[in-house]
Amino acid sequence: MTSETGETAPESPRTFASLGLGDAVLKALDDMGWDEPTPVQAESYAPIVSGRDVVVQARTGTGKTGAFGIPIVDRLVSEEPGVQALLLAPTRELALQSARELAKIGAHKDLRTTAVYGGAPMERQVRELKDGAQIVSGTPGRVLDHLRRGTMDTSALTVLVLDEADEMLSMGFAKELHAILELLPEQRQTLLYSATVDGPVMRVGERHMKDPLKLELSGDAVGALTVTHYAFMVSGKGRAKDLVKILEAEDPESAIIFCNTKVETERTAGHLQSQGFAAEWLNGDLPQGEREKVMAKTREGKCRFLVATDVAARGIDISHLTHVINFSLPDHLEQYIHRTGRTGRAGRTGTAVTLVAPQELGQLYYLRLQYKIFPVERSLPSAGEAQTRREQDRVDLLAAAFPGAPNAIDDAVARRLMTHPEAERIVAGLVKTFFGAEAETETEVDELAAAARRERPAPPVPEADETEAARETEAAREAKPAPRAKERADSEESEPRRSRSRPKRDDDDEDEEGMERLYVNIGRRDGVRVGDLLRLFSEVAEVERDDIGRIRLRDKHSFVSIPEEDVEDACEALTGEEFEGRELKVEPARR
Repeated sequence: MTSETGETAPESPRTFASLGLGDAVLKALDDMGWDEPTPVQAESYAPIVSGRDVVVQARTGTGKTGAFGIPIVDRLVSEEPGVQALLLAPTRELALQSARELAKIGAHKDLRTTAVYGGAPMERQVRELKDGAQIVSGTPGRVLDHLRRGTMDTSALTVLVLDEADEMLSMGFAKELHAILELLPEQRQTLLYSATVDGPVMRVGERHMKDPLKLELSGDAVGALTVTHYAFMVSGKGRAKDLVKILEAEDPESAIIFCNTKVETERTAGHLQSQGFAAEWLNGDLPQGEREKVMAKTREGKCRFLVATDVAARGIDISHLTHVINFSLPDHLEQYIHRTGRTGRAGRTGTAVTLVAPQELGQLYYLRLQYKIFPVERSLPSAGEAQTRREQDRVDLLAAAFPGAPNAIDDAVARRLMTHPEAERIVAGLVKTFFGAEAETETEVDELAAAARRERPAPPVPEADETEAARETEAAREAKPAPRAKERADSEESEPRRSRSRPKRDDDDEDEEGMERLYVNIGRRDGVRVGDLLRLFSEVAEVERDDIGRIRLRDKHSFVSIPEEDVEDACEALTGEEFEGRELKVEPARR
């Protein structure tokens, strides 16, 4: 395998025109808003159009689809009907994504692209193949079905692309992949793209490719080009609570939080929701309809934190993602590359955060040794750092409360106040008045302030082309792929999902002895404040004001702690009462 790796990669051309592309492809790329080639596109174009077999090591998000799509559409495929290019991808999402991308690149040429994958009707795929599609993008299982049934004629095939080859092999597709390669014409060009090039991937190249040129565009620092890596040292006990502390300190704009099992995704997302974070979970057990709803929330910016397994997140492209968080290190460290490659895409910067327990230190050292990635080690936020964060939360809340310009008299008073000898005492009094006497403890005030930051929505994902979005929705509705090896193993660890009708109480900080925590079905979205709940419990339920403990406001509900002897009477008195037109429901919080 010929290798081409240098200390520094040659400078990329400034424009696609400098690659020598035809006018039709140049116009399509201009329509797509692609201004200049990424390094992987620039470096792989010439050897591909010259007919070389190529193995490209480049991380996710570097423009790999364009790297093989541009030369295929521009030079390697003609407008004659029949399958000339075959793309293999590990998941239907990736197969659909590649098909859409190549269709856009070939928009001004008489080329047809189709996607074939399991779970979708064979009849439509057979019809599109008979109609003369020149480019086929599919998953190994369904492609092999077509080849064995004789519904896909590959006698005119000139180029085969193995996209995310390491993923295909890790998902258990080795048998199907080798069977497909044996059924294809020997005289073909093969392009292999992978984030990591380990032993299994190299063996595929040696067995099925002809003197392939290896382009290591990420070099040994794969996945580290535009991503800053951090490792937070945690005890391993109460990992979800540690995650909350990290989110409070890092304050990510948006993030995917990766868990190793399905059970972890649901528990972690549930814990984040109980703490007021806009979080949703995604795993292989989630029905397709619910999956689409979660992704719609993510695209609209309503879901700031997506908690997912590796299998469920494959093929999901969230362009605004600022952080990737590893709830724990993956079982197979090559997955670390795929996970962290989802941020810092297309030249943007990103942050990868990993929670590392003592028993995982060996994996961390192996990550450094194998992939030359050296995460900056951090400890959980100290008490002083947490206090600084709380103070900043209050400042942010005050700033947000007065967005307009002050009138002249208020502005003049403010200037005088800043030079007053007791300015700090006066401002502190104003702050106390702003937060109100109802928020009796510092914790309650902090919770009000932190809520505004926690509930900040993620920026929405730019809308896709309506026709393309409709086609993707239709395909997703029809498709329900069979689980592969890793997904089946993950499924065995699942457990019945918790009912979301009444959130589980959060036991991060236990109530005092003799106190009971009550669930109230109103929260911030209903306009409720700490003072409102104090009045309801003291005036309507007739609980002594001094006996009311902590009040925890959440987005859709609240928790109020009162003496155990008052629980029954309070629930009876408040249930059925109205607050701002909404009927109250009050009951002991589920443990």
